[in-house]
Amino acid sequence: MHLLNLGILAHVDAGKTSLTERLLHTAGVIDEVGSVDAGSTATDTLALERQRGITIKSAVVSFPLDGVTVNLIDTPGHPDFIAEVERVLGVLDGAVLVVSAVEGVQAQTRVLMRTLRRLRIPTLVFVNKIDRRGARDAAVLRQMDRRLGVPLVPTGTAAGLGTRAARFLPGLGPAALEALADRDDGLLAAYLDGGVPADRLHRALAAQTRSGSVHPVYFGSAITGAGVPELIAGIERLLPRAAGDPHGPLSGTVFKIERGPAGEKAAYARLFSGTLRVRDRVAFGDGRRDTGEKGRVTALSVFGHGTDATADSAGAGRIVKVWGLGDIRIGDALGIPRRPYEHHFAPPTLETVVVPGPGTDRRSLHLALTQLAEQDPLIGVRHDELRGETSVSLYGEVQKEVVQATLADEFGLAVTFRETTTLCIERPVGSGHAVEFNKKGDNPFLATVGLRVDPAPPGAGVAFRREVELGSMPYAFFKAVEDTVRETLGQGLHGWQVTDCTVTMTHSGYSPRQSHAHQRFDKSMSSTGYDFRGLTPLVLAEALRRAGTLVHEPVHRFRLQAPADTLGALLPVLARLGAVPESTATHAAVCVLEGTVPAARVHALEQRLPGLTRGEGELETAFGHYAPVTRGTVPERPRTDHNPLNRKEYLLGFVRRVGEVADR
Repeated sequence: MHLLNLGILAHVDAGKTSLTERLLHTAGVIDEVGSVDAGSTATDTLALERQRGITIKSAVVSFPLDGVTVNLIDTPGHPDFIAEVERVLGVLDGAVLVVSAVEGVQAQTRVLMRTLRRLRIPTLVFVNKIDRRGARDAAVLRQMDRRLGVPLVPTGTAAGLGTRAARFLPGLGPAALEALADRDDGLLAAYLDGGVPADRLHRALAAQTRSGSVHPVYFGSAITGAGVPELIAGIERLLPRAAGDPHGPLSGTVFKIERGPAGEKAAYARLFSGTLRVRDRVAFGDGRRDTGEKGRVTALSVFGHGTDATADSAGAGRIVKVWGLGDIRIGDALGIPRRPYEHHFAPPTLETVVVPGPGTDRRSLHLALTQLAEQDPLIGVRHDELRGETSVSLYGEVQKEVVQATLADEFGLAVTFRETTTLCIERPVGSGHAVEFNKKGDNPFLATVGLRVDPAPPGAGVAFRREVELGSMPYAFFKAVEDTVRETLGQGLHGWQVTDCTVTMTHSGYSPRQSHAHQRFDKSMSSTGYDFRGLTPLVLAEALRRAGTLVHEPVHRFRLQAPADTLGALLPVLARLGAVPESTATHAAVCVLEGTVPAARVHALEQRLPGLTRGEGELETAFGHYAPVTRGTVPERPRTDHNPLNRKEYLLGFVRRVGEVADR
């Protein structure tokens, strides 16, 4: 039996979960089509998902077709939960992108299609809701062509639009032939010679779809079932099967973590090669942690007729649920890493302090937030020991509400939040170098560390290099320096995370192990990892100070559609909010503005828009890039460490920490 791992993606409310229900019903997996409004869907299993009518966590279900078993992954559509989508993309063989026939292309539609194209994931497009009033077919096709900018192949037309009798009429017409012939010289020659047989056209469609060159478009309704049989046929005929050698070395990727009622951890993974068996000892990690961790698989399940079932083994191509690997994290590789875990979407740009309510223990809250971050790594938990506060990074206000409800429902913890603030970053503006030598000057640590910080291109992240011989001291000391560098870069000169830089270790040295006559190890005369972890922040802070950093704020791209006669009122407000219109187009009585706006001003723009446009304005925004802060004062972020920028304060804090460790 062949396998196909299929993702369903869409902008929120386009009907993605309803389509999942219809696919399962058509395949005979469920007896009745569940309702999002009624909270009876197969994939939205969390109580919070059923209450809110939105998908929050990705879910895996399975259904059989002729000759292929489809593992279908339903993903959230709301942009606040884009991290769930990101993790799924790396395990897919193909995707269905759902577009509403009423609303058409929306902000998240464009973000998703751009990413699917970049990753070359074969994708079908399903234009849903043709039974709804206001549904369009040709107009939506034109809009997709204009705003998505990808090659589309209509596989038919819609009839009876806007009525319960709306249906899909399949057939590859002249538009399909034109789109396919543009990428197939043989097909073009056959067309010019007098015609293309239908089977030749379908073979070309399958080949170009599997290569990610074109995207077939279907019309239908998840509610009535119109067009769904044709979509299923397209899934079966046009999308590629899962590949992989079950006899090769084990290689897989973890894309989801969940905990059971007793706190037991289960990891969802896609296997790309090899076979995983119960009682196997498996290496896992993210390729950079270099932990050498191994764990024993205590139980396995694979996905079959609708749900997962226990199994003794699972081979390449499968999605498996694995128990027993206690320290495993999202993004980890099982066995041999296939490729480094990649981020396809922007990181969270908002942050808020979580305030414990009456009777909520701070330690229990920190533990609960840590577990939530384990299931969603982009919820960055930041604990401020000095102030006794915990912050979380978020994508939006809806995610904040979900975190609050989850803490209450699953952990029994009542919390509130402070005002949401924007997360900035720092980038070095030049090169800076610093070094401290063992037993010289006022260096209290038995270590020599030299570091140079150099700027890197935007988006490069952080790279660590060595200009010293790896054998010049124990590897554990080098590892302590690298780990501490990455941790220290979490707070730059202004308190923000430092990124897009290369840190090079230029000097190293240590005091070898010293013993007294009775062969007892003398810490006061011998270097330990603690010396390198203590000295590195001081050296790096000085190198950063000499390099200098510039604070950058997140900037969103916006598309604003409003009545043309409101443009005069809109432009001054956009200017005051720091928005920069880059293009203006007028169509009849409607104007469309596109440009950039600081992320910190998006909420204010959303609030002002209805009053400025008589309630007719429509705003779409999505993260664009980081730009230097040029307006007002440079934003500062309170530090949560012992501040290596202040040597005296840092060393006093270090002495206290050493004393606390000794007392234990």
